[in-house]
Amino acid sequence: MNRRVLLFIAVFFTVLNLKAQMSVKPGLRAGLNFSTISEMHADYKTDFYAGGFAEIKITKLYALQPEINYSRQGSNNVARNYFDENTQTNRTEHLDLEINYLSISIMNKFTLPQGIQFQAGPTLDVLLNDNLAVRKAQNDLGFVLGVAYALPSGLTFEARFKKGLLDVLSSDYYQNDSNNYYLFGDYNTNMNFQLGVSYSFGK
Repeated sequence: MNRRVLLFIAVFFTVLNLKAQMSVKPGLRAGLNFSTISEMHADYKTDFYAGGFAEIKITKLYALQPEINYSRQGSNNVARNYFDENTQTNRTEHLDLEINYLSISIMNKFTLPQGIQFQAGPTLDVLLNDNLAVRKAQNDLGFVLGVAYALPSGLTFEARFKKGLLDVLSSDYYQNDSNNYYLFGDYNTNMNFQLGVSYSFGK
């Protein structure tokens, strides 16, 4: 028999087998963000995220999960030294930076028989609003790594780390040259730890 025919038959039955195992379950997720911006002396900002997803289960161990989430991020208590032209003195102000995104992610989920999951995937963060005085990147690209514990009921407890790749603000404005204690670099990226839950509908 022709090798191409054999290959076609093998691919055909592989696709049929995958289709028989595949299932799609919608779901919701929400939790807490603990975010900051790298290379700045600042505190973590505590806020929330919420969204929805579709879990496309391809095999017993692997699922592809597109997500759309609303994510409130930023950094608190950012110290900025500057020269006040009005008073002709050096002054310090402390700012709470807010950056809110619509996050679109494609997560790869690997689930062990015990319910332990390992998650990883890319994310595109579309800027909704912020209070940055000087912004660099309008949107952000990043990656997400996580672990989770899934219950048979569809409830899952998740812990994730999301790291942005683009420089999101201008360090020329937020830098602090007059105090070497503060670390201000030229590459300021989003860093976000997430703790939350998700729930998928259907069996």
